Amino acid sequence: MKQTDNQQITAYIGLGSNLAEPITQIKAARRHIADIDGVQELAFSNLYQSAPMGPPDQPDYVNAVMAITTNLAPIALLRQLQAIENAQGRIRQGERWGARTLDLDILLYGQQQIALPDLIVPHIGMTERAFVLYPLNELNSELLIPGKGALADALAHCPMHGLHRLT
Repeated sequence: MKQTDNQQITAYIGLGSNLAEPITQIKAARRHIADIDGVQELAFSNLYQSAPMGPPDQPDYVNAVMAITTNLAPIALLRQLQAIENAQGRIRQGERWGARTLDLDILLYGQQQIALPDLIVPHIGMTERAFVLYPLNELNSELLIPGKGALADALAHCPMHGLHRLT
């Protein structure tokens, strides 16, 4: 898992928001991620709208996936993403799947499988979440998810159920 200087890894970041103008939040996060030293944007999916996974008394989510290359170690990348979340008003209250201004997740980091207290990659549950799989498929339909298999196989078992492409 140790990253050597200048080694470029392709990573995929999940972006989600359902508070404070979610589309604006996602677009701002995209710019901030691309501005991180050691990160270069490769591609960005369309935006998708879906019902919340958690408590039903919250607004729908807007989600997207961003492909990047980076020479940052996974934890360093995570800390940069958390700083962006905080700067955009993310408040961590302990409620799982609650409403939030911004949620940034490392979905994949090369072909690595990472199990640390603060970071699990591939992201837990990503193969069952349409709001992750469909945007990810736009960026790389041939993708293999480490320890999980082909993205195409996950898609075949994950209908869109209420997921709507916005752009």
